[in-house]
Amino acid sequence: MLELFSIHNIMVHIPLGTGGYDLSWIEAIGTILGLINIWLASREITINYLFGILNVLLFTLVFYQIQLYASMLLQVFFLVANIVGWYMWYQSDNSASPAMVVRWMPVKQTVVVSIISVLCIALVAANIDAVFIWLSNVAVSVLQLFGVTLQRPEAIPDPYPIADSTIMILSIVATVLMIKKYVENWIIWCGLDVLSVWLYAKQGVYFMSLEYTLLIFIAAFGTWNWIKLARENRIYAGGQQGAKISITPQG
Repeated sequence: MLELFSIHNIMVHIPLGTGGYDLSWIEAIGTILGLINIWLASREITINYLFGILNVLLFTLVFYQIQLYASMLLQVFFLVANIVGWYMWYQSDNSASPAMVVRWMPVKQTVVVSIISVLCIALVAANIDAVFIWLSNVAVSVLQLFGVTLQRPEAIPDPYPIADSTIMILSIVATVLMIKKYVENWIIWCGLDVLSVWLYAKQGVYFMSLEYTLLIFIAAFGTWNWIKLARENRIYAGGQQGAKISITPQG
């Protein structure tokens, strides 16, 4: 049974880069689930979080097996975020007057989030090797509590600290903004997906680069669709004196 979740359970050999790329079943299925998750989210369908949770669980196993402990630990955040997001969207969908609708973030909040994001990116980029070795050690320590024996990872310098830090910090920001149904989350994802395509191609991870190429188009659709929804919600609110903004639940 455990062999089904092994990265050595190869589905297909892809002739990309030097020597090609062996795509495992767990990576392929996890990627498909992730694409479904993002596509449904772009259409504001709440069940997207189910696919997001499954994607996170499978990718946690992938990162564990290839010993990317910091990336694995980051999946814990995404797991919690998906659970919280599902609960909040579900509650909003099933209330008489939804507490959350697709909308733009207030200008002051946008400025504050932008400044904090830039400062966090700069801070992480300046200390990225120490940060990720610390995160990796934390992940190993947590696993050891459950009886898993692992070696402490070696500190290998990050070749692209600014790009790596940007992807890490803004992925967290975009995830939180998506939960709150702010349009800006898709704009951030568009930029992150373009950056990810470049970074993964530079690192020779061509399949992930192709995956993020697809995500660019999904994020672009999400941007367009949520801008339209935000405009409709604003018009509805403006035409109903004293009424709360309401939308028809889709998921």
